[in-house]
Amino acid sequence: MLEKYPQSVYNGIMGESVIREKLKLLPDSPGVYIMMDADGVVIYVGKARVLKNRVRQYFHASPKPAKVQAMVDCIADFAYVVTPSEVDALALENTYIKKYKPKYNILLKDDKTYPYIKVYTREAFPHIGITRKVRRGDGRYFGPFMGGIAAKEIVDVAAKVYHIRTCSLTVKEKPAKPCLEYHLGRCGAPCAHLIDRETYAADVERAIAFLSGDYEEAARILTEKMNAFAQNEEFELALEYRNKIEMLSRLGERRITAMPRDVDADVWAFESNGLYAAASVLLTRGGIMQGSRNFSLDAGAGERGENFLSFLTQYYAAHELPHELVADEPFDEALFLGYAEKKSGRRPTITRPKFGIRRELLDMAQGNAKEYLEKSVSAIEHKSDMTTGACERLKELLSLSRYPKRMECYDISNISGVDKVGSMVVFTDGEADKVQYRRFRIRTVEGANDFASLQEVLRRRLAKLGTAEEERFARPQLIVIDGGKGQLSAVKAIFDEMGIADIDLVSLAKREEEVFTLHSEEPVRIDRRDFALKTLQRIRDEAHRFAITYFRSLHSKRNLASVLDEIEGVGKSKRTALMRSFGDIDKIMHASEEELARVEGIGPALAARIRSHFEEL
Repeated sequence: MLEKYPQSVYNGIMGESVIREKLKLLPDSPGVYIMMDADGVVIYVGKARVLKNRVRQYFHASPKPAKVQAMVDCIADFAYVVTPSEVDALALENTYIKKYKPKYNILLKDDKTYPYIKVYTREAFPHIGITRKVRRGDGRYFGPFMGGIAAKEIVDVAAKVYHIRTCSLTVKEKPAKPCLEYHLGRCGAPCAHLIDRETYAADVERAIAFLSGDYEEAARILTEKMNAFAQNEEFELALEYRNKIEMLSRLGERRITAMPRDVDADVWAFESNGLYAAASVLLTRGGIMQGSRNFSLDAGAGERGENFLSFLTQYYAAHELPHELVADEPFDEALFLGYAEKKSGRRPTITRPKFGIRRELLDMAQGNAKEYLEKSVSAIEHKSDMTTGACERLKELLSLSRYPKRMECYDISNISGVDKVGSMVVFTDGEADKVQYRRFRIRTVEGANDFASLQEVLRRRLAKLGTAEEERFARPQLIVIDGGKGQLSAVKAIFDEMGIADIDLVSLAKREEEVFTLHSEEPVRIDRRDFALKTLQRIRDEAHRFAITYFRSLHSKRNLASVLDEIEGVGKSKRTALMRSFGDIDKIMHASEEELARVEGIGPALAARIRSHFEEL
């Protein structure tokens, strides 16, 4: 990964004299530098306009902020990558921060994207749906929405009022049978040729106006329908429509009257106390307040402006750039705009208002950030005790050779040797890292032999160390086994077989919650109130849950085959189609005839046969 650019990169554990020599070799070039501790763990990633000047600053004897000094005290080695420009360095810095999650970088851990409403305008009969991926040019997007529920409600209104289809089926020349959505008055049924293209297109344009913030027509139509249902004494339906009207009213209240409707702006505030930081953003789209979001962060070892820039870069790597950024926080605007242009092809406007509606919004965001920081500090400190603090405690209590930044835990699940599976879960700095989880089907073991199954899983996983696969399966500092001395010995045999000597190994036995290690005959007993033990319990229980979930999935598929095989006309391809559509046998068993018929290859006749079969069970 560090070889992305042609410049040589230096690795290895270095002494002070060697670091001094490496400092002399630093180039007068932009790039990224990577600081590592004595275990080779990346603890900080930074970018520089001039590598030589920036990296040397860390090793000067001048006074430094406490967090910077703490980071410098841990540096045992550094590496660097030369980049064509500082903009490239900023982008690469973001990539490395996401990959290594360095302890002393400001880090956006929750980069979940927001939902958008999309009108698929490239289709002959456009449908409407919700997506988290924005690809400009292939449709009309509205949002982002700060919560998925609001987006679903708005799509529901668009369907009920304008009869826009929400399914993604291709409208074919041969008319299809209209589905339940048509009979419920939620779709014009273009698939059944019950509406012509021109009329449907006009409905789509009205729906687009509604999604753009014109709620008056929709509210009027909903009110008419509500009154009609009430007159017919269909009070449940009338109540449903009243709730939709109230939702539109709430949306209308979010309109910022002093702001033009064509304004799309993110309003940012950033607060830091040197140890911790908080960021707050207000999102306005089309002059409507979409919502706000707060972020709790470690302050990072960079300067305040560097930290804010790094945070923005991480945030907009996962989110759509607005047309305007409103902020008071000082940062390198030119560098960020260069990054934004390279990412999206355009440069947003950066505004630092002194008065007016933007100033009022900025003051609101700053108040949110200050309040959130105050409330978060105690929660952050408590979380630190349960995560990184617990990892430090484990290193001390279990006499580990190094800080267990990456912990892996393994478990086996089966019933009478059937559908044997293994699980690997990963905790990074004491927190679940679900992207790194892996599942294994046991291939070579006959019967219910958990020891042999565990050995197979570990052999397959450890074989990836030292190969190109290590990019995806990083080397752990600690492996945790669910079990006692027997399980520990079984895995130790695999360690010896494969020459693994730089990874710590422990097992956690149930009931007494004793921890077995390789360097002591006696188990280590940790106070049950200690966060160190709680962390081991969490990763053990998570490995068990993940293994059980996978086992049940395989077992369900096996049961699915046996149950559906009893139905005439359902073969392998149709079982696969049903499973793909519904996910598991329970949902198939409870699906309506109409839902079954919509599955590719099933049709009304077979759907009726399937429905009848399950009703007889």
